[in-house]
Amino acid sequence: MTANMKVVEGSYAVAHAVMCCKPDVISAYPITPQTHIVEHLSQMVANGELDSEFLTVDSEFSALSVLVGVSACGGRSYSSTTSQGLALMYEVLYNASGMRLPLVMNVANRAMGAPLNIWNDQQDSVGARDAGWLQIYVEDVQEAVDATLQAYKIAEDEDIRTPAMVCMDGFILTHVYEPVELLDKERALEFLPEFRPAEILDPARPMTFGAFADPSTYTEFRYQQFEAQQKALGKIESVAREFHETFKRYYGGLIDSYR
Repeated sequence: MTANMKVVEGSYAVAHAVMCCKPDVISAYPITPQTHIVEHLSQMVANGELDSEFLTVDSEFSALSVLVGVSACGGRSYSSTTSQGLALMYEVLYNASGMRLPLVMNVANRAMGAPLNIWNDQQDSVGARDAGWLQIYVEDVQEAVDATLQAYKIAEDEDIRTPAMVCMDGFILTHVYEPVELLDKERALEFLPEFRPAEILDPARPMTFGAFADPSTYTEFRYQQFEAQQKALGKIESVAREFHETFKRYYGGLIDSYR
């Protein structure tokens, strides 16, 4: 057992992983069962543990819209959501992926209503399967922690430049208390380089994001997204191996089978 091994709530462990990734901006809107993640992050910011801008917004739509703006301006950004909240983000999911913005979001998987159900189901993220995001599904809290760090490294790669969501079971993982090896901040930052995108919104170098596209041009954009997704298959494997070399934990690369 290492000094970083703690018995903590799953949501705290994920929030700690996000803190180690040093996002420039965190946007938050509460919805059960993900709320504890952003609550812990707000405390970390308030306590001075995390130097990030923490924004409380009026809806999940706004939460993801904030991330789109931050990422387009060259910042690392983060949020988390679930269920109906993810559904409200639907339009912005496509904006983020279409503009190739490598933001990261945790999804605390929860059933979609009606009838109203706050318990675990993967309908929410599976419903966003074709929105152009990378989706990483985790088995336990330790994997949720490690996948969050890896998600940034994969998404921000120049050949990928695609948003990613780390999907974890609502309540079953977000609210459970179990032993977790929390990430070491210094080692995490050595593993995850600073985000330095080549193209950003900058008055000194004007460019357009999300411009109008006719059908032929639109198809080219979508094909480039497809190519990035295909490249991500290999990147997920290589990042998993690199993570194993650094942190001595491995989850099977692309697919971890049950036997």
